[in-house]
Amino acid sequence: MTDAQPYRFRHAVEVRFKDIDIGGHAHHSHALVYFEEARAAYWREVVGRSGLEDIDYILAEATIRWHQRVLWPARLDVALRVPLLARKHFVMEYLVSSPAGVPLVSGSTIQVMYDYQVGASKRVPEDVRAAIAARDGPFGAGGRWGPPEGAGTRGGPAGGGTSGDKP
Repeated sequence: MTDAQPYRFRHAVEVRFKDIDIGGHAHHSHALVYFEEARAAYWREVVGRSGLEDIDYILAEATIRWHQRVLWPARLDVALRVPLLARKHFVMEYLVSSPAGVPLVSGSTIQVMYDYQVGASKRVPEDVRAAIAARDGPFGAGGRWGPPEGAGTRGGPAGGGTSGDKP
């Protein structure tokens, strides 16, 4: 995770009784549900897309790390940030904390923009890119969070090379 980048979006999620397994804590699969609820809220509130037809990405990868048990009842704080905004995909990182601010679960997901009618990936639309950059930017070299390449230096980037999947 990109520790220097702040989490600028937060979403509250209730631990439901149905989340609890025989061990007395939330089943391991529910971390993905908590991530999904925060991701959907981000898409509505930040990107401005609220309908089912407005979800034009697919979830390509997810990672989860458990730090402590998630207990019921609780109202969790799910913090979300976008550390990478590339041409056709973006990464979201999550930090789920207890009401006392104790980290419980962290992880990340990779979303790929997708045209369901064509059946293929597509570029991140400019309005989506602008909304994400306004909340989670700036994005520099290769779409990674941080100052734009060459910002604050004389003569631009060192080495003059290119970097992977530029926005």
